[in-house]
Amino acid sequence: MNRLKKTITLLLPGIFLLGFNIGTGSVTSMAKAGATYGMSLLWTIVASCLATYFMINLYSRYTMVTGETALQAFKKHIHPAVGIFFIIALTVGVMGSVMGVMGIVADISHVWSKSFIDDGISTTSFAAFYIVLVYIIFWNGETHFFERALAVIVAVMSVCFLINFFILTPPPSELLNGLIPKIPSIPEDQEKGPFLVIASLVGTTVFSGLFIIRTTLVKEAGWTIQDAKTQRRDAIVSVILMFIISMSIMAAAAGTLYPEKLGLTRASQMIELLEPLAGNMAVAVFAIGIIAAGVSSQFPNVLMLPWLLCDYHNSPREMKLPKYRIMVLFISLLGLVVPIFEAPPVFVMIISQAFNAVILPLTITCILYLGNRNDLMKKFRFSMTTNSILFLILAFSLFTSAVGIKGVMQSIM
Repeated sequence: MNRLKKTITLLLPGIFLLGFNIGTGSVTSMAKAGATYGMSLLWTIVASCLATYFMINLYSRYTMVTGETALQAFKKHIHPAVGIFFIIALTVGVMGSVMGVMGIVADISHVWSKSFIDDGISTTSFAAFYIVLVYIIFWNGETHFFERALAVIVAVMSVCFLINFFILTPPPSELLNGLIPKIPSIPEDQEKGPFLVIASLVGTTVFSGLFIIRTTLVKEAGWTIQDAKTQRRDAIVSVILMFIISMSIMAAAAGTLYPEKLGLTRASQMIELLEPLAGNMAVAVFAIGIIAAGVSSQFPNVLMLPWLLCDYHNSPREMKLPKYRIMVLFISLLGLVVPIFEAPPVFVMIISQAFNAVILPLTITCILYLGNRNDLMKKFRFSMTTNSILFLILAFSLFTSAVGIKGVMQSIM
């Protein structure tokens, strides 16, 4: 029993990352891709997960060698303005994500509640309930408490999406074809191409905030370079689960919405189509999975700004301070925007994830610079192979950034 408890404790930072990465942003992006293009963009998830694993390791290695977190390194060794840029950029992205997350979770809950109550419970009521739930858990103020609460929610989410994958498994040929890199053709009934969807898939998986927050978790765990094996194991578990869950979500949409050529404008469309295809049980499992994904991603979302500020100023992460509680309350209340003003949650979420892809190139450039500093990394300086892979990821990120900007412009126009 003690051994199991110790193992789970070691994996908590990775589970936290999984909860951070697999939220309704991922659900929306993966479902949008599956609904519009079937499994043809599966290769994007593979490439993104591999890049994520590599970046997690590099940022973690820097912290294990130097004892500095990412923001502290940006401020000290590059320029304070770089650290401030990341704080502002990531906060803006998170604010968009909070709005989209609550909009989608509330919409799913509203449609599902119609199974029990005539006309269902309003989206605003559901959004308010989830906001209060997350804020109550935040009020506790302890990182380990967040990690344990998140571990339970992530476990529920993972089981739900895996069950749905087996219910709606696409033919193996579709999965194999999806692993071949290609840009799918635009469906006849849609004017927009896959550019914005590809950028959002990359943005939600290869997330800059993930790598920056990872360094604070590594430092807090007290890991040094002697713990490199533990860190890699933790990252492998996180990324493998990331891939399996992302693929499961894409497959669920590919099995329900894609054959009907309906695309995806509301996440609740999947619930409406799942019931006649797979029955009430599948609907319940899918709804619980999305709700768990939304709640799990809200924890890191609302904590992002206070944690970044603590990191930048190298101050204790004391979340019980009034200023941080006010910040979190303000960011949490943004979750009411979509239900109250009836904004399209899927569009808000896709734009938010595509925005993340735009700031990725700078994240890669920074670790490329820091990891090659002899005075900082000494004998652990990045090798020629590591630098070559980083340049490939940088080229990939520049491509997805250009794709994201093009996709946003297409959507606006």
